[in-house]
Formats: sequence, C-alpha cells, structure tokens
Amino acid sequence: QVQLVESGGGLVQPGGSLRLSCAASGFTFSSATMSWYRQAPGKKRELVAHITTTGSSTNYADFVKGRFIISRDNAKNTVYLRMNSLKPEDTAVYYCRALRPSGLPSWGQGTQVTVSS
Repeated sequence: QVQLVESGGGLVQPGGSLRLSCAASGFTFSSATMSWYRQAPGKKRELVAHITTTGSSTNYADFVKGRFIISRDNAKNTVYLRMNSLKPEDTAVYYCRALRPSGLPSWGQGTQVTVSS
C-alpha cells in the first residue's frame, strides 16, 4: 500500500536549519508530484512547497521563499525540504503529500518542527 514516512523534524533555535525527508513506497514515485504542507496548532493546513515529477519545476509559498528548498531523488523515492533561517512562526507539523496521475492524494503522518530558543 502507499506509504509516506516523514523524518528529520525536531527542536531548533531561531535562525537554525533542518532537513526533512519523506520516504515513499507502494507507488511509482517518479510519476507523482510531491508537496510539503504544514499545520500549526489552531490553523489550517497550508502548502509550503511543491515539486514536479522530474524536479524541473518548484513552487513555494511566499512565507518560505528564499529560505526553504524542496528537492527529490527519484532513485531513492524520497523528497526533501531543506529549511534555513527558521523562525518561531515556522513551528508546525510538516506533512508530505503525493499526488499520483490518478488524482488521488496520499499523506504522510507528519513530523513536528519546533523553532524556539
């Protein structure tokens, strides 16, 4: 079955960096567009970044542009989110999402990122 497993979250000080990973299985990873979302307590889940199947095109939410980088390794069935210059307002649970050609989305369980001194 489809599985998405995020890792790499944790506690980091403001200005610090983290790299999140999302390992995929159970589907043809190279055919799926991949995204990272986040959800802070009491807030709606929001799109952070998106990457096309080959990685040739990426898009970012305005609030992370210039700080976060999404990438993927189709040989490893993994998508990454490099987060730099982290701010307290980046604190959230981060989720990866796969969108397959069928149009069906799949979600991981999420990884907690806490930015605090």
